Amino acid sequence: MTIFRQLFDDATSTFTYLIADEQTGSALLIDPVHEQFDRDRLVLEELGLTLKYVLETHVHADHITGGGRLRHELGAEFIVGAGTGLTCADRLIADGETLSMDGITIQAFATPGHTDGCTSYLWQDRLFTGDTILINACGRTDFQQGSAENLYRSIHRLLALPDETLIYPGHDYNGHRVSCVGQEKAINPYVAGIDQPAFVAKMAALNLPKPRRIDVAVPANSLCGGADVARGEGETETAPAKAS
Repeated sequence: MTIFRQLFDDATSTFTYLIADEQTGSALLIDPVHEQFDRDRLVLEELGLTLKYVLETHVHADHITGGGRLRHELGAEFIVGAGTGLTCADRLIADGETLSMDGITIQAFATPGHTDGCTSYLWQDRLFTGDTILINACGRTDFQQGSAENLYRSIHRLLALPDETLIYPGHDYNGHRVSCVGQEKAINPYVAGIDQPAFVAKMAALNLPKPRRIDVAVPANSLCGGADVARGEGETETAPAKAS
């Protein structure tokens, strides 16, 4: 039996995901938020779990990872995509590699575009896309090694998975919680009926404001959350989503 929880940080609209083996008590977190350390620790304690791994989908610009403190205080290993090149990580996971934790196996997909190091994770029929694919939206490409061409290729690589594959994004600003490959192919305005030149032009025309926390979040996250951090408001690092 496995345990799955979707947690949400209101300040930054960030999702954190908990996956655990109920029998052994081994657990991992995807994209924890620094300010939610106490919440995450309490959830682990209430469920009788031991945190083994923290997985990051990318070096975030809108919030500071909780992975640094979780590693320091709970002994978890910090794992991030090989494309980040972070020397502070316990493991750089490459495209196609898997992480095994008791009866749980997670496959890594390198999905550059929003940033060079973006990595999505597939567990069973659930795909954790970070900011590569959001519900009815996608990650922005105008800073931090962003590339609309690469993002287009990454999005369509993930959308080649079966239509029933569930999509759990890194953020949502419109009250949504989960989508699926078939839905995103059908109605996502950055996907449906959009070829690569049109996608690149659409991304270039967004003219989004600079994330307010980028100057704090990126340096801290480049140290795996190990730097001194201060609480602050989150900021959209995604393309605007069409209202449902």
